[in-house]
Amino acid sequence: MDDLGINPFLALGLILFCLLLSAFFSSAETAMSAASKARMLALEGAGDHRAGIVSRLLDTRERLIGAMLVGNNIVNVGVSAFATTLFVAVLGAEGVLWATAVMSVLLIVFAEVLPKTVAIARPEQMALVYARPVSWAVALFGPVLVGVEAVVRLALRLFGLRIDENQNVLTGAEELRGTVDLMHKEGSFEKLDRDMVGGILDLKDLTVSDIMVHRTKMVTIDVGDPSDKVVRDVLAAPYTRIPLWRDNQDNIIGVLHGKDLLRALAAAGGDTTKIDPESLALPAWFVPESTSLQEQLKAFLRRKTHFALVVDEYGVVMGLVTLEDILEEIVGDIRDEHDVHVSGVRPQADGSVNVDGSVPVRDLNRAMDWRLPDEEATTIAGLVIHEARSIPEAGQTFTFHGFRFQVVRKQRNRITVLKITPLERKA
Repeated sequence: MDDLGINPFLALGLILFCLLLSAFFSSAETAMSAASKARMLALEGAGDHRAGIVSRLLDTRERLIGAMLVGNNIVNVGVSAFATTLFVAVLGAEGVLWATAVMSVLLIVFAEVLPKTVAIARPEQMALVYARPVSWAVALFGPVLVGVEAVVRLALRLFGLRIDENQNVLTGAEELRGTVDLMHKEGSFEKLDRDMVGGILDLKDLTVSDIMVHRTKMVTIDVGDPSDKVVRDVLAAPYTRIPLWRDNQDNIIGVLHGKDLLRALAAAGGDTTKIDPESLALPAWFVPESTSLQEQLKAFLRRKTHFALVVDEYGVVMGLVTLEDILEEIVGDIRDEHDVHVSGVRPQADGSVNVDGSVPVRDLNRAMDWRLPDEEATTIAGLVIHEARSIPEAGQTFTFHGFRFQVVRKQRNRITVLKITPLERKA
């Protein structure tokens, strides 16, 4: 070292400083990448200015990571070249091997593994500590990063990839869903809580046609029936709001509320002949089947009503949807003492599950904690028909999505009962 005119303590101090600087860039990159933006926003709202800096840095994540990588590489290359020169001056040609071995150990252990391990253990706390120094580094390497980003984007275009500025790989909803799933696997989030969060996130992706009561299962009343029969039918129905129709079931003229009928019956002294059900009916509200659940929920709250009829593009009634149906997508099945509830999901001792064909895929997934796709079909029977590309016969078996589906019972063109066996569990 004396041959180079460098004080040995100064040289060691310079190497140590570069190692600390490299450790800073490595840990800052890890901490910033793992920090929760939601947590930063909450801290910023509580008055922590450092959290605001971190949030702004995360908004330009590509530039942030680029600055950390550029700084880390400059320091590592520089300290390695300096150390090699020193070792060669002291040990001769063998100094190259010694410099490579020593600096590799120092850089890997103290400048990469150790600082990243500390940062990943406490990402939010470390991100707050590094907020201002990292913002200075991003500003310092700004001109360099502009050129680096241009080269990276050009190289990606050659492979057919285009990345917009500040584009995130995952949306906020997907990041939240992934976090909740991870917390559930770790045991800090119950299944019910996970399903509720997932239900809220799914509202904008689902339409009323996905959860509506199909017209074949609707309870309706012919307004042309004698008034005493109408009263008996309303009292016998398990619902308080019942559509009224005239001439044919597609001609819905209103919705009769059970309480309105009881009030009229009491006012008439129990004489059903004095009651006109049509005059008691409320106007029917029709909504398109393509309406998202998020928009329908807002519409229910805005109109202060709980009941809507679903129609297709031709105005034909396809079913009905209620506020309770939407809430059940969030909190799960809501039962009261008057519900006629048939789950249609019957687990068997051998690990298989007998399922009615009309059971919605989403309900089956919730009940059994499965991940069957529900994009192409609403019911489990519809899923089998979609995958089979035909209407299967009783006894036929299909395997897809990690499950074996056996058609147990069929009526005409409808699959009424299926036996589903998870292949992993059977194995």
